[in-house]
Amino acid sequence: MTRICHIEIDETGLAAPTPEIEQERKVAIFDLLEENSFALPKRDGKSVSDGPYRLGLAIREGRLVFDITTETAEKVGEFHLSLGPFRQVVKDYFQICESYFEAVKRLPPSQIEAIDMARRGIHNEGARVLQERLDGKAAVDIDTARRLFTLICVLHWG
Repeated sequence: MTRICHIEIDETGLAAPTPEIEQERKVAIFDLLEENSFALPKRDGKSVSDGPYRLGLAIREGRLVFDITTETAEKVGEFHLSLGPFRQVVKDYFQICESYFEAVKRLPPSQIEAIDMARRGIHNEGARVLQERLDGKAAVDIDTARRLFTLICVLHWG
């Protein structure tokens, strides 16, 4: 029961995504809902309602907001993370993704693979930063953190 069963992204004030960004978001949400690990620790010595959880992601007042409810819409938590620690890794990720999308159009497979390895490395760094920022708020495995990082990038778009 320590999992996310639904994700909603608040697009209020966000720029319209490119087709590539929209596709990344759809894939990340699909993969995340297929398999994830998301647990909430005790708060003030009290157990938190068991999942599965519904997760709302938004950017409000320059902060990343995680709004968490149970399947039956019972509020179980909300936390806000500074976007500062994510800015550079998100910027690097977007740059390498642009290079990757261009490479796919015109470069041989060996060069595409090299760019893809760099892209995965930056993606892993973003997931690691997210896990650190969630410490004490929510426990996620590396695959869940990677998919959530993709959604954070989507929120940064524009």
